[in-house]
Amino acid sequence: MSNLIRLATLDDVAQLVTLEAATFDYSQLGKRSFSRLLKSTSAHMFVVPSDKNDTVLKGYSLLLTRKNSAIWRLYSIAVATDARGQGVGRQLLEHALTYAKAHGAKALSLEVKVDNQAAIELYRRYDFEVVDVLPDYYPGYADGYRMRLSFT
Repeated sequence: MSNLIRLATLDDVAQLVTLEAATFDYSQLGKRSFSRLLKSTSAHMFVVPSDKNDTVLKGYSLLLTRKNSAIWRLYSIAVATDARGQGVGRQLLEHALTYAKAHGAKALSLEVKVDNQAAIELYRRYDFEVVDVLPDYYPGYADGYRMRLSFT
């Protein structure tokens, strides 16, 4: 089943905050951060609305860019608990890869907790490789991996 992916808007902020809080128990983005990111030219945020209601979100992705860098950062992919296992994360990742390539990215970089096996397996299926281990990167002294996919 293919879900609609659309650009996030300021009207999505409340649902983005709700989704963020339900997905991550650390380093959560809040209302002010989402609003700032949605107004920024260096942030590219996409959402998957529920089939029934455009204001309820199944997931979101956030890509970040930097001036003079062709390496984009996949900052976050979040999928609602009741939408997991339905391919929403995969669709958001594929969309992010296609979008970044189409807009001139030469590579995509991301960080992931070393114990997030589902995410790591998804990224590996798309040929992301671990390029760095990040000791104590996450709150609670959890390690992370930096993973990268080169498009060249």
